[in-house]
Amino acid sequence: MSVFDVAIIGAGIAGASIASEIADRCSVIILEAEDQPGYHATGRSAAFWTESYGGPRVQPLTTASYDFLKNPLPAFSETSFLVSRGAVNIARSDETHLINPFIAEFAESGVAMIPWNRDEIKNAFPPLKSGWDQAVYEPDCCDIDVGGLHMAYLRDAKRKGVTLSCNSRVEKIEHIEGTWTIHTGSSPVHARKIINAAGAWATQVATLANALPIDIQPMRRTMVQLRTNPPSTADMPLVVALDGSFYFKPEAGGNFWLSPHDETPVPAGDVAPEEWDVALAIDRFQSIADVAIEVVNRKWAGLRSFSPDRLPVYGYDPQQPDFFWFAGQGGFGIQTAPAAAKLAKSLFLNMDRDASVQSIDATLYDPARFMS
Repeated sequence: MSVFDVAIIGAGIAGASIASEIADRCSVIILEAEDQPGYHATGRSAAFWTESYGGPRVQPLTTASYDFLKNPLPAFSETSFLVSRGAVNIARSDETHLINPFIAEFAESGVAMIPWNRDEIKNAFPPLKSGWDQAVYEPDCCDIDVGGLHMAYLRDAKRKGVTLSCNSRVEKIEHIEGTWTIHTGSSPVHARKIINAAGAWATQVATLANALPIDIQPMRRTMVQLRTNPPSTADMPLVVALDGSFYFKPEAGGNFWLSPHDETPVPAGDVAPEEWDVALAIDRFQSIADVAIEVVNRKWAGLRSFSPDRLPVYGYDPQQPDFFWFAGQGGFGIQTAPAAAKLAKSLFLNMDRDASVQSIDATLYDPARFMS
């Protein structure tokens, strides 16, 4: 019987990144339920890196990921995963109360934030309608090459000897004499430890393993691609409503990507956009952008999965010492992937941390916080 040191369940950005990080010290197999990695969440990302996204307790992971994403080691990638974009966190004329608290949240973080007036906003986004007069500009916001990053992690993991098994949906998990047996419908897989990187299915995997049943809730997020007149331009920023009602950014070919920032609780599974949410996205976009919509090119939905306190869950399970959580990464799993994987590696292998994550408070993400 062949026994792996580690079985990682899930081959999205979480599973791929942690596999890449630990594979030089462990024999690893990744079990992916679908016929391709990253189908439900990673492959449907809005593809931006901005330090305020996820809030001040997620920001240290985002900030610590920047150098890896901007200047990866040549052996990992010959090109950067980031392209400068800039983000405008915008408010209506009567929403002054949103500006100062937003800046104050990140006052001690070192995140670059610049208050902007209407003229500055309109210079960056010329189609701006009236009524939007104030914003906080984040100059360091970037686009992320999500597909490139995910593939680079999978490629690096493969180079280090990781086995990727697609179409391997976990049906049953047993722990017998210090070894996990994971049944997937074909041959069982045996491993000394499990890393739960199952995203929307993380709670189900934990339940199968008799681990702590942390409620990782999948949420549907809608995205729409539009062609407008006038079209978008490449130098336009990401625009995010400070009241949490929308975000949009330019996309190649003069299009816009937009979302109504919806978070609809759904069962784990494949999701499709609801027409109401598509209409809501368009309506909110038209409330700020003075453009004519020529055609909806594409619409889709993806999953974002959150723990009860909306922070990620990294660490060994308090009920099953050979079961490690790497889940609950919400909509920030891509932009935090390098730091999250490095932090998780140190926790999983009980080793010194990489310098980039030395100052991050890992207790914020400990699964034991959900013990009743």
